Amino acid sequence: MSDKPLNIGVVGTGGIFVGAHVVPWEKMTDARIVALCDIAPKKCKAYQERLGVGDDRVFADYMDVIKLDEVDAVDICTPNLFHSKIAIAALEAGKHVFCEKPDAVNPVEAQKMADAAAASGKTLMVMRNNRFRPDTQWLKRFIDAGDMGEIYTGRCGWVRRRGIPGKGGWFTTKELSGGGPLIDLGVHMIDLAIWLMGNPKPVAVSGATYRKFADAGGSSDSAHAAFGQTKSDGTFDVEDLAIGFIRFSNGASLQVECSWASNIETEKNFVELRGTKAGASVGGGDLKVFTERHGLLCDLLPKVSKSDHWAGAHGAHLKHFVDVVLRGVKPINTPTDGVHMIKILSAMYQSAESGREVRLD
Repeated sequence: MSDKPLNIGVVGTGGIFVGAHVVPWEKMTDARIVALCDIAPKKCKAYQERLGVGDDRVFADYMDVIKLDEVDAVDICTPNLFHSKIAIAALEAGKHVFCEKPDAVNPVEAQKMADAAAASGKTLMVMRNNRFRPDTQWLKRFIDAGDMGEIYTGRCGWVRRRGIPGKGGWFTTKELSGGGPLIDLGVHMIDLAIWLMGNPKPVAVSGATYRKFADAGGSSDSAHAAFGQTKSDGTFDVEDLAIGFIRFSNGASLQVECSWASNIETEKNFVELRGTKAGASVGGGDLKVFTERHGLLCDLLPKVSKSDHWAGAHGAHLKHFVDVVLRGVKPINTPTDGVHMIKILSAMYQSAESGREVRLD
């Protein structure tokens, strides 16, 4: 255990850093940002004085951050394509790494990240903020106590009526993002469902994807649509809706639906699980358990606050990362989880192209 604060070098100071990372790092007493990097260094200016980072610690090249002896860990908040490249370089340089989701844009890169972490002996952790919500933490305890029985199937998703982020920018450019709502939103809900189910190993995946709103105008129903940088003459070569089905080695299964745009009533994210003793539904601030007691069907409505952490679920995960590095706390998620996740997403895209189920190694 170290009394020295963890020195963080941030790579990427765009929307996700501003919206979910800067406040937690700022509030922690056992971690501090000592370097900032962005391909547009002027974006760092707004946070330099606030964070106490001098001009000599603001860079355009991420390798300049990694080379700093004072940097203990690198926080990666870049477009998806660059996650693995930066993470591997940082790990090979002996730095711990926290990375925004998704882990990588394909399974090969995800495995390289995991291998680099194993070889370096350093911590590699990728954002799984939904595991740190008060409602999902309670549900996990409920499940682990055996109160759901055997969880044998479920469904999960994140669907929007209109909420395409940064249309024409990197979010909708496959080379940079790796895909559309499946890799952007699906990674959240699929991970949450699998974690609640006890992390069964995925063995087969099928899926279908659609791109129906690339040329559509109209209004937006989601604040998320303003995320990223919109370009009227940009690229839109990813899906705007994906559906899929995952089979696990223990016989369990999971249905998936994710969309940035579709003609539904309203935006929602959800995980629904079916167990032999009870079922559960969590999402949108609601947590419900469906069971039977003394011959009657019963619905349980646990009274869980929306957040019990000073910086929300994102901040709770960043603090967990610090505790893992400084205090040896057991990590809630591992690089292997990330490899499985990217294999699932990649297989779903592959299945959508081939029209056939894809078996996983």
